[in-house]
Amino acid sequence: MSDDIDNKASGRRDVSPGRPSGQDATTAGRTRPGRLTRRLPGLALCVAVAAAATVVGTWLPVVGGPVAGIVTGVLIAAVRRPGERLQPGITTASKFVLQLAVVVLGCQLSLTQVVEVGGTSLPVMVGSLVACLTAAYFLGRRLGIGRDLRTLIGVGTGICGASAIAAVTPVIGAASAEVAYAVSTIFLFNIAAVLVFPFLGHLLGLGQHAFGLFAGTAVNDMSSVVASATTYGDEAGQYAVVVKLTRTLLIIPVCLGLAALADRRRAAAHLAVPAGPAPTGRVNVLKLVPWFLVGFLLTAAANTAGLIPDRAHSGLSTLSVFLITVALCAIGLSTDTARLRRAGHRPLLLGGCLWVVVSVTGLCLQYLSAQI
Repeated sequence: MSDDIDNKASGRRDVSPGRPSGQDATTAGRTRPGRLTRRLPGLALCVAVAAAATVVGTWLPVVGGPVAGIVTGVLIAAVRRPGERLQPGITTASKFVLQLAVVVLGCQLSLTQVVEVGGTSLPVMVGSLVACLTAAYFLGRRLGIGRDLRTLIGVGTGICGASAIAAVTPVIGAASAEVAYAVSTIFLFNIAAVLVFPFLGHLLGLGQHAFGLFAGTAVNDMSSVVASATTYGDEAGQYAVVVKLTRTLLIIPVCLGLAALADRRRAAAHLAVPAGPAPTGRVNVLKLVPWFLVGFLLTAAANTAGLIPDRAHSGLSTLSVFLITVALCAIGLSTDTARLRRAGHRPLLLGGCLWVVVSVTGLCLQYLSAQI
């Protein structure tokens, strides 16, 4: 208060934080590189751990780099949590790099393929997703699992594993421990799918396309989809990959819905405990659309239009997986392992129930639509 009086008395005017002037502007310009420099040590650590995890994923394709990355990060954090000097870079990797990975992921999608495959597979994918999210909500509440964790396990199981978790995390602001638990849970049942699904497909007498649709709908991460479907047959593998990539687009409506729910919760919280300007009651649609989802759609549209050369697809696919690995390494490094232990076995039980729900629902919908 006294500072305000002194400023008025001396004729000095306050400078807006967003518009530095004179010496303040010079000082602000000098501090920007400093902020980047502070992020480099943590980013370098995440990239190094991701590189090692990628090698492990090459040796064990069923595990994959992203899962190896988050497990390695959690183990490092359990032995010794990274110090304050590393935190800015780790935070950047767990947020911005995660969002950038989703944008690059769109380079693998062809909207033309989505239209071609969607006519037959979309009802199965949407139906199994609705069943999964509904079960996640009610079973998760019944088991006493927190909202964010059951949401992550639900979208990870219902859409596309670590990629969906990566897209939803910044929308709902989930904690790193919840992300680590969700990814680990999804991974466990991916391994089970690789081992069980080919046997189940032969037992049910599924054809190549039928099994490809089943695997692309009920298995989550791409590595596990490829592992289970190609075991069944080359034709099943090719069809499953297209279904899996089409299924990735379901990230968009789910993220928009979650963003709208988060906006409503913030408005309700404001009514309960007023703080700051009151909400206007109008929904700003643009604010509900995260920038990385816009980028995801733009890269998918660019790929559809042929602006991304075919020879670049393999490299961009590798890049998107590596960026997700870097981000998950960062999440693992910032994980509170004590909180993971307190979560207990209930999230794992929820993941198993949702895996069964998606598998059974997918098969039933395929049967009802005469695709078995």
